[in-house]
This record gives sequence, C-alpha cells and structure tokens, in this order.
Amino acid sequence: MAYRQTTTKTTFEVKNVIQPIFTGGSVALDNGARILATTLGEQAVLTELNTGKQLAEIEGDGEPISTLTITPSASHLIVCSRSLTMRIYSLKVSPDYDSIEATLVRTTKPHATPVVVLAVDRTSTLLATGAADGAIKIWDIVGGYVTHTVSGPSVLISALHFFEIAALEDQASNKNKKNRRKSTAEEEQAQDDSVASKFRLAYGTQDGKIRIFDLSKRKTYPVYADPTSRREAHESNVQSLDYSPELHALLSGSRDKTMTVWLWKEGAWRGTPMLRHEGVEAVGFLNNGSLMYSAGTSGLLRLWDTTTHQEITAKQDAKSEAESIVSALALPHKNLVVCAQSDFTLALYRTPSVADATKKSTKPLEPFRRISGTHDEILDLVYLLPDQSLMALATNSEDIRLVSVADKQPQLGDEEEGAAYFGHDVALLKGHEDIVMSLDVDWSGHWVASGAKDNTARLWRVDPANNSFECYAVFTGHIESVGAVALPKTVPSENSEAFKNPLDHPPAFLISGSQDRFVQKRDIPRTSQKGAVSTSLRRLAHEKDINALDISPNGKLFASASQDKTVKIWDSATLEVVGILKGHRRGVWTVRFAPQGMPAIQGETGTAVSGKGVILTGSGDKTIKLWNLSDYTCLRTFEGHSHNVLKVVWLRLPKAADDGEDEAAATASKAKQRIQFASAGADSLVKVWDANLGETECTLDNHEDRLWTLTVHPKTNMLVSGGSDSRVTFWKDTSAETHAAASSAALKLVEQEQQLENYIHAGAYRDAIILALQLNHPGRLLGIFTNVVTTNAPEEGSLCGIKAVDQVLGNLSDEQIFLLLLRLRDWNTNARTAPVAQRILWALVRLYPANKFSNLSVKGARGQKSLKEVLNALRVYTERHYKRIEELVDESYLVEYTLQEMDSLAPPAIEERDGDLVMADA
Repeated sequence: MAYRQTTTKTTFEVKNVIQPIFTGGSVALDNGARILATTLGEQAVLTELNTGKQLAEIEGDGEPISTLTITPSASHLIVCSRSLTMRIYSLKVSPDYDSIEATLVRTTKPHATPVVVLAVDRTSTLLATGAADGAIKIWDIVGGYVTHTVSGPSVLISALHFFEIAALEDQASNKNKKNRRKSTAEEEQAQDDSVASKFRLAYGTQDGKIRIFDLSKRKTYPVYADPTSRREAHESNVQSLDYSPELHALLSGSRDKTMTVWLWKEGAWRGTPMLRHEGVEAVGFLNNGSLMYSAGTSGLLRLWDTTTHQEITAKQDAKSEAESIVSALALPHKNLVVCAQSDFTLALYRTPSVADATKKSTKPLEPFRRISGTHDEILDLVYLLPDQSLMALATNSEDIRLVSVADKQPQLGDEEEGAAYFGHDVALLKGHEDIVMSLDVDWSGHWVASGAKDNTARLWRVDPANNSFECYAVFTGHIESVGAVALPKTVPSENSEAFKNPLDHPPAFLISGSQDRFVQKRDIPRTSQKGAVSTSLRRLAHEKDINALDISPNGKLFASASQDKTVKIWDSATLEVVGILKGHRRGVWTVRFAPQGMPAIQGETGTAVSGKGVILTGSGDKTIKLWNLSDYTCLRTFEGHSHNVLKVVWLRLPKAADDGEDEAAATASKAKQRIQFASAGADSLVKVWDANLGETECTLDNHEDRLWTLTVHPKTNMLVSGGSDSRVTFWKDTSAETHAAASSAALKLVEQEQQLENYIHAGAYRDAIILALQLNHPGRLLGIFTNVVTTNAPEEGSLCGIKAVDQVLGNLSDEQIFLLLLRLRDWNTNARTAPVAQRILWALVRLYPANKFSNLSVKGARGQKSLKEVLNALRVYTERHYKRIEELVDESYLVEYTLQEMDSLAPPAIEERDGDLVMADA
C-alpha cells in the first residue's frame, strides 16, 4: 500500500511557558498585592500574583541586581545593580493587570559602593538608599534629586524603614517644655513627636546598631538596648525593621537570634528582647499592632502576642535547610505575608483575623500557595490525573514538584485559597534523599513512579481531591543510582473495579533500571508498605548504565536502553531477553513503544510493517531509529539533530473510524494521515517527524539549553518540553488552525485576483491600482500604469494621463507609497519600462512635498535603511536616464548638422514634367 503525503502543514506554537522569575535577592510587592517584583540574575521580573502570569521582564545592565523595590502605588520600579547604577522605571499597568509598560525615566549613580537595601514611604514619594559603605540618601522619586543625606557609620546598611510618628498626648512631655534647654537628645525627640505626622527613617546596620533619622530636624537619634551603658540594640546584622503607629513601637529582628519590641518610655526607646533559637530574617506588626510575626532560618512563620510577648502559634519542628526563610514582606491590610525561601520558592501565608488573633494558641501557619522562583534543571516530567490537570516535575532535587497546568485563575480573595492556576505549585512529594532522575505514570494518572540517586525507586499515590500525596511503597535493591523507572499503562476493562476506582488499585508491577546495569521487576503490594519492598525478579541487563525504560501498551514486553549502545526487548513476565536492537554508534538515551492501533508504517525499503509493531530509540549519535519488533531490524534512521537525542514521544494517532465506516474506508483514511513523533535533544530543539517519510515536519525553538525531557498530552497533542534552562514550554498543535487559515487565505486570494482581472478588464484603474498594491502584483501593476501612460486619449491636466489615477496616487498611505517606490525602483532599472516608471515617479513628486519621501513611516530600523536604499537607487538610475537622454540630444544635433551638410553637397534633383526634365527646386 503506497503512502500518500498530504499537503497539510504541521505547526506548533507556544501556548504557555513556566519559566524562572526568582533566583535569589530582593522581592517586592505593591499595596494591591497584584504586582510581584523579583530578581532574576541581572534582570527584574514583574509577575501578576493572582495568575502567575509574567507581565514584564526588565533587562539588566550586565551586572547582577543588588536590590530592587516597587512603590506601594505600583507607579515606579527602582532597580540597583552591582555596577553602582540605580535605574528608575515608570510603570503603566493595564486596567485588567494583563500587561505592564515599563519606561526608563532615570539612571543615576547614587553611591560609591553598591546599594544593598531600599525603602519607599507609604505615599510613594520618597526613596531611601542604603549602601555597603554605610551611606544613606533620601530621594524624591519623581524629581530625581536628593532631599536628605544621612551620615552614618562606615558599616553596611542592612535594613531601612520609613514611618510617621503620630500625635502623642504626652502631658509629661508638655510640662517639660520649660526645661527645654536642659533636655537630652531623647527628650528633644519626644517633644518633637508631639507634632502630628513627622516623617522618620529607621535604619539598622551590620554591626547591630539601630538609628532613627528625623527628616524635618535632619537629626539622627540612637536606639540603645541599654541607654545608660549605650549598649547597641543587637549583636549582629539588623535584618528587618517595622513600626506600629497604634503602639508607637518599633520592632527589630536580627541574626543574633533575637526579636526586640521598642517602646518610647521616659525619653528613650526601651527594648524588650524575645530570645529565639534561630536567626531572624524578617519581622513585622499585624492586626493594628496586636500581633507580630517573625521568620528565619527554621523556615517557620511564627506569630507573637504583642502584649505578652509570647508565641501564639503551636509548637512545630524546624523545616529543612532548603526551606529556610531568607526574607519576607507583609501587607497587613491584605492579611498576607510573602516569604522567600533558600530554594528560591515564594511561600504565601494568610495571617489570622483580629477575632482569631484573640485565641491563646493557633495552629502552625502553612502557605496557602507556593510559587517556584525557578525549577532548576528539569530532568523529567509527566502528566498526572485523568484530566491531565497536574504535572509532576523532577527538578534536580530530592523532592518531586506537582504543578497545576489547569487554566483556572483564582484571586487572592477567593474563598478557596490555594486554588490552582497555571504553573502554581500544588504539592511536594517528599521522601527521596537525593536527586530524582526519572518519572513515570500509570494509565490513570494517579500513580507515579520515581527513581533517584539514593538508589531507590518509589511509588506515589496522588489524590488532590482529598489533598493526599503519599508515598505508597519504597523499592530497594539497586546499589547505584536508579536512572529509569516504568509502570504498565494497560487500561483495565470498564466494568472492573480497577477502572472505576484506580486510587485503590495500584499498578501490577514496576520496572527499574540503574547505573549498576541491573533491571528489576517489583510486584506492587495491594496495600501501602511502610518498609522497603523486595525485588521479584532481577537481571544483569547491560554492560553500562541503563538510561531509559518503557513498557509496551499491552504490558507483555518492556525495553531497556543503555550506554552500551544497545536496546534490549524483555518479556515482562519472565524477565528474559527476546530481542536486541543494535545499530546506534553511541549510548541510547530514550526508547518508546508505538501505541496500540498504530497503522502500518513504511520503512526505507518501501515495505509496510505489521505484526508486533515498532519501537523508537534516540541516541548520543544524534540519530533516531525506527525498529521492527517482528524481526528486530532497523526500518529507518532519522537525522536532523546536531547533538544527542535525549527523548522521543509518539504523537496522538489518527482518529479512529466511525462505527458506520466500513473497514476498507477506515484503512484508506488512516493511510492518508500522518504518523508523527517528536524528539528533544541537547541542541535545545524539539523536532516533529513524519514516521513514513523520514522527514522533519517542523522544528520548535524556545529553549536556551539542552532538553532532557518531552511528553505529549494524550487528548490535545500538546507537547511539553523541559531542560537545563529551568523552562517548561507547552506547545499547542495548531496544524488544524494553520490549515484552515491557509485555505481561507488561498480562497480569498483567488477571489481578489479575479476581482483585479475584472477591474482591469472594465478599465477601473483606481480600484485596480489599490488592489494590485494590496496583493503585491508588480507585473499587473506595471501593465495598468503602462495603459494609463500610453493612453490614446490623455485627459487634460492629468499628471499621468488619467485624473482618477492621479487621485489614487495622491491618497496613498505611507506603506503603499513605499511599496510603489520599490516597484518604481525595479522598473527604473530597465530601459524598456523606465519611461513608465519615470512618468509615475514624476507624478508622485508633483503630488507630495519633498520631505514626504524621506519621512515615510516605515517599521523598524531595517525598514528605514531599505527606504534610504530605494530612494538612492531611484536617484542614481534617474540621473543615468537623464544623462543618456542628454547624450542622445547632443548626438541628434550632430546628425542634423551632417544631414544639412550632405544636402548642400548633393547634386540637384531632376524630375520629369510634361515630358521635359527640369530641376526639382524649379
């Protein structure tokens, strides 16, 4: 049976991308809790917090960002880098928060050393910059000038906070006004505090000092732990400061493992330290000062009663080092705290309401949402659940991340907090003690297998409806890293309990392959196992590491791919080799059985393949091979990648025939459709192939580093690729839309061309010229202008011969003028068509002012360059034509002179008249 190639073009477009937004550094949030500003190396990223959509990416200046902030009103973004520059961007946010336009309004060098901390006042007017050398400056954000310079110690500024002192009804302070001359600096500050709304800037330094700068008095007041001995507030870095206007109290947190509440008493700030067992990175007031929060190296967000100074969150164990909190920011009016963790995860917490805060103890706070700043190197990924709404990611970590790929977009005010939106982290599967290398999923999507460098494989039960993500069984037995795992994907009958309730029916077995060169088959217990599960069957499979495994659709066979350049086909029941595939010149990285119902595929010999089916392999030799499982021979080799082929997947098969369609028609229908697969390689490209033709259908490029993994949505044919650039790209199959658009465009083109012929035939030059320019038909356009210029009945006063054409030429858009100039340039180079070109060019020059042509609105720098080239070409060839005409005129004088001289030398002509010969001039 001959294979027919269809003319439908295969196309994929990027639909969604999960990409890094945070790799450590500063985090900022506007007052509306909508725009999140984060640091990504030398770039700043603005993200819509509700939907996780990246709104803008601010390019850097070549140096890493030292700190950034966004004003509470979201009107400006301030970015400081290691290059000592500070850039201020004006932000224009769309009404629906769908996009942000960031415009650079100012670049300055604020300090002689890098700026390490920033603070903005509540009005979004003032900006404070703290440098590594201890210098502090206060700026007018809009004006761009320095309003105050704070002289401080030559120690790194580690914390800044603007606040306003409210009016104090301190009668004792009023009585002391008579003794103002005798008052101390602290008493003077207390008297100044009686004035409403006094701006202050509190700052902390690396050596544990806290100072308060009065913006109106331009004075600095110290904050001592012991005013008598002038002992400094802390013994180490002051990492965070906050102020409560209701209590007229300061709160500080330090890496000396203390959090201190400072109250103004008896003319000085009096501190009450709360001893801690962790370094404090962030503190703040909540609920109008009735609560305090702290966060630090334990990875816990704790709540404290401001009155009793006692922790009200229940006792909890410290989290892992990767989950330690390095910074936090709070929006008390939104009951929201955002914590940045060491693993670059942003954890969002809801703080209790005022009513809940009256309780003596509350349950430990857990984040209602997690945002992964970066997924690091993505080693493997699989779709989960029957509706494929979740995705499991192996991200160069011992934890497996479950990410939502649903389209739901919740708001932070939703009652269902933590509702999944696209790219949202749903859960972590914790249990492995080293990097997870491989993932696989069963037919239902509820059971996930993982293999890791801790020499174990695990089976996980995923039940998000009940918020249950548990390890069902642990499989030991390998003595080296488990680099490949596989689960059977045979769908049980629809009437079976396993089909109706897959959560209570795990897969029958698991296959694992390791760097120890062994494959192992494990029979999965019917109940959850707390201990390790023993090996059922074990075989020495290869001479080198096992890179990949795959189980056939019916579960009877499985394949193992190895660095020893071979692929072995095994009997799943007996673990005996039934075939060996040899032909690759380097290690084999990936293997994949063809799905059930695969139509016959032609090999390079032209013989259709049938029988046991086919299998795909990808290798470090940059090739993909298609093998016949009937005789284990290579049917076709696919070449196109420039580096290792690391993953192959089959695309969705052609749609099955309807019940009313006979078998012959169904076979013919399948033969006309393409059988395709996709591959991902170390060249950062995804390629889609035609299995019958051996040709690349399309190449997809949206990554910057090697691609380790690739999967396909079983229903929509969407491809998902991930690799070393921390990016997950979702490729939508747009072949049907492309074909429909191409068909529609072709039909429209035919109709327009017929209409153009009708205009030309009817002599409707006006409409014909406009349509010919639109369709870009230079030949027909030349014919129209030739007919106009050479008309036998030119209209009086017309520039080109017909006044209607003059009107068309005088009302062209800039783009149409540019296209017409392109055509005139081409015609002007040919002596045969130059007269028509010169006539139309002359008409254009008469119809438009001279500066019109040099100032045409052409898109992009390349368009402007092309415009100059076109105008220059027109000038050069026009000068050449005029020079040639002048030479012809000069030569015509010589010919005329020669003829006159010849006439004077020639004998007189004689003619016959009435039978007599007479002189002609007589």
